[in-house]
Amino acid sequence: MEFLTLTLITLVKIIGFTFVLTLPIIAYSVYAERRFAAIIQDRVGPNRTGIPLTLFGCKKDIPLHGLLQPLADGLKFILKEDFTPSHVNKFFFWIAPALTMVPALLTLGVIPFGSELFGEKLVIADVSVGPLFIFAIASLSVYGITFAGWASNNKYSFFGGVRSCAQMISYEIALGLSIIPVLMIFGELNLTKIVEWQAQNGWLLCPITFGGENVVNFGLYEFGGPLGALLLLPLYLSFFIFTVSIFAETNRMPFDLPECETELVGGYHTEYSSMKFALFFLGEYAAMIVGSALIVTLFFGGWSLGFGLDAWAFDTFGDWVGLIHLGAFLTKVVVFILFFILVRWTVPRFRYDQLMKLGWVVFFELALINILIASVIMAAPAMAERGEYIGIAALSVGVIIFSVLMFVIAKSLDKKQPA
Repeated sequence: MEFLTLTLITLVKIIGFTFVLTLPIIAYSVYAERRFAAIIQDRVGPNRTGIPLTLFGCKKDIPLHGLLQPLADGLKFILKEDFTPSHVNKFFFWIAPALTMVPALLTLGVIPFGSELFGEKLVIADVSVGPLFIFAIASLSVYGITFAGWASNNKYSFFGGVRSCAQMISYEIALGLSIIPVLMIFGELNLTKIVEWQAQNGWLLCPITFGGENVVNFGLYEFGGPLGALLLLPLYLSFFIFTVSIFAETNRMPFDLPECETELVGGYHTEYSSMKFALFFLGEYAAMIVGSALIVTLFFGGWSLGFGLDAWAFDTFGDWVGLIHLGAFLTKVVVFILFFILVRWTVPRFRYDQLMKLGWVVFFELALINILIASVIMAAPAMAERGEYIGIAALSVGVIIFSVLMFVIAKSLDKKQPA
């Protein structure tokens, strides 16, 4: 009986979080992007698609400001001819779209959407290796794009697939290295416990909570008192590297080189039509939502209201507090989705050599240096208590020397490249 109950609860979570919440957010992210782009470029955008009452003999439709445009787009993709060219490798050609969409949805399984609702955690799978699971599953999407480029038997598609393979593998390294200082602070890989730490101590990038009698608590004080404030430097650097790397991992502007239409027509999905093209399209937005959710979870408290308000929410709303936290989490994710859209329509596309240089010559070295800086700051208070001031100085000098060496090596490699 317990197994049946657990299975039913898990099924409800999967259906609720994946199909009821995430898929509509994906659909309306497309609508939001088109309206956002229209505002930036002084255009109208989709604003008419609504309830088609004229089909039933009425004089006017109800426009609803174009809010039903995603439904019209979905219907259009379903009714389009599903054309498969004769010169393609059909097995890989057909499986490629699924390999881009499915990994993005699978990674949602370990992200906590909220605290608890009637005693049940609002997460599908509360695993102890959340970030590692996300990186492992998300990295599979590169196979979908690579298979699509190779199986299409088209030079433009092939170039797009090769570009994507190199780009995603390159930025996965910076992505993984950038969160090591974050995990060093939490001492934990369970995303639910990471969010709970932030609910008690404040968001990682704003670790401030308000106690009784206007007492302000600084969450990083446990890492050496006032010296803990220095950890904000590597944390903000981790956030910057991680966020930019997410843009590259999701193939979003200014890093959308795999589908660069000015050079490659459409890149890896040039030969695709109908729902197979739609799966590539939806996979990009699903990956953007997962990336936004991961940024929010690691750096902005996840479902936490922040500033000490979570204790008040638990006391005030009781068993319903999960809905409040779910709303807070979705609000933060939507803000980051709008940030992704804003960047796409304001920052021009990089050249491919600039993209790879940023990943290997800048972010890789910065992430390594950032780990050393965070390590020294975390070790310094304990060493100071033992009177090991010479050791602190030696570590600091070592970090400086290592940083200079990395900078010199990177510059020398950069100079050799044109030759």
